[in-house]
Amino acid sequence: MGDAHRIRFEPVDIEIEADEGETVLDAAFRQGVMLMHGCKEGQCSACKSFLLDGDVQMGRYSTFALADYESEEGYVLLCRSHAYSDLDVELLNYDEDMIRAGLPVVTVDTEVAAVEELTHDISLLRLAVSGDDEFKFHPGQYVDVAIPGCEEHRSFSMANLPRASGSELEFVIKRYPGGRFSGLLEGELRPGVPLSITGPYGTFTLRASSDRRIVLLAGGAGMAPILALLRQIAAKDDFDREVVFYYGARTERDLFLLDEIAELGGRIPGFSFVPVLSDAEWSGARGMVTAVAAEREAALADCDVYLCGPPPMIDAGLAALEERAVPQEQIFYDKFTVSAEAG
Repeated sequence: MGDAHRIRFEPVDIEIEADEGETVLDAAFRQGVMLMHGCKEGQCSACKSFLLDGDVQMGRYSTFALADYESEEGYVLLCRSHAYSDLDVELLNYDEDMIRAGLPVVTVDTEVAAVEELTHDISLLRLAVSGDDEFKFHPGQYVDVAIPGCEEHRSFSMANLPRASGSELEFVIKRYPGGRFSGLLEGELRPGVPLSITGPYGTFTLRASSDRRIVLLAGGAGMAPILALLRQIAAKDDFDREVVFYYGARTERDLFLLDEIAELGGRIPGFSFVPVLSDAEWSGARGMVTAVAAEREAALADCDVYLCGPPPMIDAGLAALEERAVPQEQIFYDKFTVSAEAG
């Protein structure tokens, strides 16, 4: 490890300390400062910020995330930036409430408690935190799960609510042929198998201070963080915001947890659930889930919109929301990787 330096974030007036051997983003995570982020690998631009003062060196990153001209102007990716002096950084994308509500990122040991089949290609994985370790997180966040026998990891969102004691985590995971982790769900991940997790990460959390109507959109395993938010909302006695949940699938056999969604909806005043099938003849909504939601929701610009699912769904949803003039600060999304290499 190298020397430690002071990092000051504007305009939120927050300071952390970062060692030269860690990225600025990792240093923030370690100290419970939850900055906006996405891939954590220099492939997206969620953590892009402007360097006001100081000296940084960046590791390899995609020019799709940070163009050469942006780098020359002083923009940096915090997930690739190492501080070699004290820094003053202007955050471009931030939620001050989320930043200040951040939890320190930790690594804990868990073991498989159960693996259940939800559909023909989606599993529910339950992990029990080992020993006396405690794992805190906000509903909607995710962890990196280490793949046994190698140095790689995969990221999965928790579907459950945090527990006061006896930590257990639930994950909704889509299985892909040849998936490095998801392939293990078909037999190798039996109860008692140890797994190491690191987190919590992510800012896909309920903005409780808002009073706007909530529109939720999910597809595939994107159900996980949406389910966590629904469970959080249903647990609130005084929640009075209208909530609608659009879930996209191909056919009826790809729908799951319908009974629980109905039970949760019964505890949320003004709740409605709209399953949308893209490849089936049935009496319900048909087409792409983002298109159906955009068509049915006449006042999207007055809503808080949460999207979670594979990249094509998120990209289509963001385009539709931009067309409908939904303010960026009212849009929250979690883009799931869907390649076999990432499964």
